[in-house]
This record gives sequence, structure tokens and C-alpha cells, in this order.
Amino acid sequence: MSARLLAKLKREPLGLCVNGAPARATDRLRPGDRISLRLPEDRKQAEPRPLALPIVYEDEVLLLVEKPCGMPAHPSPGHDHDTLMNAVAWHFSQTGGPGAVRAVYRLDKDTTGLVAVAKNAYAAAALAGQIEKEYLAVCEGYLYGEGTVDAPIALKEGHGIQRAVSPAGVPAVTHWRALARRDGYTLLLLRLETGRTHQIRVHMASIGHPLAGDDMYGGSLRRVTRQALHCRKVSFCHPVTGAKMTFCSPLPEDLWGFGFPV
Repeated sequence: MSARLLAKLKREPLGLCVNGAPARATDRLRPGDRISLRLPEDRKQAEPRPLALPIVYEDEVLLLVEKPCGMPAHPSPGHDHDTLMNAVAWHFSQTGGPGAVRAVYRLDKDTTGLVAVAKNAYAAAALAGQIEKEYLAVCEGYLYGEGTVDAPIALKEGHGIQRAVSPAGVPAVTHWRALARRDGYTLLLLRLETGRTHQIRVHMASIGHPLAGDDMYGGSLRRVTRQALHCRKVSFCHPVTGAKMTFCSPLPEDLWGFGFPV
């Protein structure tokens, strides 16, 4: 449980209870004691919009969806009503879901793949930083075997969005493995130790193999017009049951043209 959520529970008269009576986090428990939490009411909500939302899995505390290409994760100036959070808010409004939408992590607007959404503050805190993700990417040029890029990332000087490898940046570590090669491109499987903005895109460009379609970082638009990056697998322990859960997503249709296995 996050420190912020615990602080909120302490302020709620019946936020944290043992055997129906208000309790403190430092109280000692006895065998048979029953602990209950009443989570704070949701106050923030993205505006519901009826947008396509491919649902992979859903239960009382968790929603897993496929984010399509071209859909931002969160509302921002210029994208107030066409984001993944707007779509999830609509789904919740139609199914009696929670008032707030909590994406556990985000993908870039043109990156596709699996996104986990928590339905309450406890699930969000339990899942934060605990989800293992694997990505598929198509990079330019041929790579063989496997490797690691361990290089700090910072905002590129003079830019508000673009990143670059820089000694002044924050630590970032990307592990890659080459799966197949064809027509001047390599299909990669990638895992991240850190979750920096644009991390895979920056790291692959820094070693001379930008992602296909990623013209922000030197990739060519000849075969695809968006960065060829897809979150294809997520694994985590369920925030309530503790059960290990794994979900996979195939390479999307717009990347089939490279001829790699889907």
C-alpha cells in the first residue's frame, strides 16, 4: 500500500478498521481479527467518450485493454476527448465501474499493446512498479544475439518532448534480444528495468538501430508511419488474490508487412 493511500485511510473515520472498530496502522493484530478497508471516494474522472476499447480481461479491481495506435493514454491539450482514459471512463459509466480511471502505466500515443487499469487506489498502489512487461519492436539494420543498453536519459536540449542519452539524465536500462531478421530490419524482444519516457526508442537510436517509423529518433517512414513498438506481454500478481497472471498480445496488423511471425 502506498504511503499516500495509507495517509488518506488514516484521515477517514472508518478507513481502516479491525473487527469493525477504527484502528491504527501500528495496532497489533491477534489471530482471528478481521481487517477492513474503506477506500476514499474517487474524485477525478476523465470525461466519458464512446470510443472503441478492446478489453482483454476484467474483474472487480482490474481492467486490461489493448491500446490502439494513435490514441494518447491521458487527456492533454489538443487531446481532451480522444484518449484511452476517455474510452475507459465510458466503459465504466456503462458498467457501473469506478468514478476514477487509473492507468498503472502509460504507452506513447503511437505505441500499441496491453495497458493495465486499476479500479481503485489500493489496486493501483499494489500494481505500481510490479508489472513485468515485454515489448516487440522492429528496428532498422541487423542485430544478433542479445544485449543491454545502460545509458541515462534526459530531455534533449531545447526540446520539450524529445529525449536523448545524456550523462545528466536519469538511469535507464533496456535489455534486448534479436528474434528474426528480414529485408534490413530486426524483430526484437525487449524488457525494461526502468520506465523512462521514450526509453526503448531513445536507447535503440543511441546504438544506431532506431525503430522503423520513428522519425523523431531517426527511423525511416518507408515501411510504417509510426514507431514499430508493441507491448506484447504483461505479468503480475493479482492485487487481491495474489495469483500470478500473464497476458499476451500478438503483433498488430500494421506491422505484419515486415514479414515477421505474428
